[in-house]
Amino acid sequence: MDFGRLPNLNQVDFTLPPDHPATPQVLARSQRPTRPGLYLGCPTWTNKTWQGIYYPAGAQDTQLLHFYARQFNTLEMNTTHYRIPDARAIHKWRQAVPPGFVFCPKIPQVISHDQLLHHVGEPTKLFCNAILSLGDALGMAFLQLPPFFGPEDWPVLEQFLLQFPQEVPLAVEFRHENWFKESAVTQGAFQFLEERNITTVLTDAAGRRDVLHMRLTTPVAMIRFNGHAKHPTDFTRLNDWADRLHQWLDQGLQTVYFFMHQPEVLDAPPTLVYLMEQLEKRTGISLPRPQKVQQFVQGQLF
Repeated sequence: MDFGRLPNLNQVDFTLPPDHPATPQVLARSQRPTRPGLYLGCPTWTNKTWQGIYYPAGAQDTQLLHFYARQFNTLEMNTTHYRIPDARAIHKWRQAVPPGFVFCPKIPQVISHDQLLHHVGEPTKLFCNAILSLGDALGMAFLQLPPFFGPEDWPVLEQFLLQFPQEVPLAVEFRHENWFKESAVTQGAFQFLEERNITTVLTDAAGRRDVLHMRLTTPVAMIRFNGHAKHPTDFTRLNDWADRLHQWLDQGLQTVYFFMHQPEVLDAPPTLVYLMEQLEKRTGISLPRPQKVQQFVQGQLF
């Protein structure tokens, strides 16, 4: 994810903004679960640099999702942004993952970017029918709006969301800067999302701190974290996220989806492990850590 990435971080204030005033109200209305859902993962599974480290050496492309799903419990599924999956693909994905694993498919760009939500009833229906076939393996779909899609386009987005199947859990990622400025339109839009039980995406990127609007509209937090190759600020930011998520969980947050983006995907597992450790320290909730695979060398006993 290149969105908001900067070559120099020296002047960036990475402090997490305070919560929007509506966020604690949303969480206060939530029925606290016995155990919240914590889903932490990456945006891709075809990670060739993981072979011999997190995947067995020599693993075939058709096996990579199977091995990925034994390391993490969720996937930000960007592959669906480029094409609507067919029944065969859905079946293969379901067969590859264990119980408890969930996919978070990205709405196809033909809907969000090419046609800008205009006249997209048929592709939306095809996409939703496809991902509903994931069954229990469907986490939450998300709609990424183009950076030029602003509050003046709210009527188009509103009509799209009114027609979007409510049985498909959905999050919306705003990118235009005016969505994060208080106005009658933006207030109405976020209130609409609350009423329709549609989640907002929080994107943590160095060059666009305004996108961290900290406005939850459901008791679900979907966070897309743009890291910088294990730079020290990655870890201070993750400490802050562990604090904030702990606070939200205490207030009634039910589910967390946290996706780690790094310039090199090899840096994603160790930074996610760090976040898992920090969450466990604060919440007492233990998450299975990704494990490096043991490679056997011929003739070596120990």
